[in-house]
Formats: sequence, C-alpha cells, structure tokens
Amino acid sequence: MLYGFECECGEEVDARRIALGYFCCLSCGDKEAKARKFTIAPINKSNYMMITDIQQLKQLNPKRTT
Repeated sequence: MLYGFECECGEEVDARRIALGYFCCLSCGDKEAKARKFTIAPINKSNYMMITDIQQLKQLNPKRTT
C-alpha cells in the first residue's frame, strides 16, 4: 500500500486519500463525518438552507400532522 502522511491518531494515511484531499485516516474521517449532523433543505420559492436542528426542519413541512 502507498502511504504518504501520518494522521493525528498515529495511523498512516494512504497517498490516494491525500490525492483526494483527505488528510486523515479512514477511522478518523468516519468519526469526523458522524460528528457533523446537518442536512440541506430546499425552501419553497427561495434558496437551499442548511438545517442543523430537527425541529426547524419539521417546521418547514407545511403538511406535517404533529
């Protein structure tokens, strides 16, 4: 395997991941991705909006029942 960089956890990062712009190992990248919790929602007659609160997302649905 090709290696080229060491992750902050001490594991070596594959050079192919570095070529893609990822500078951490797979396990650290997975932890980082799971820590970010947001979604992008289209707003009627407007732009897209980044939603980080589930309650805000529920309020955007005009046909919600609860």
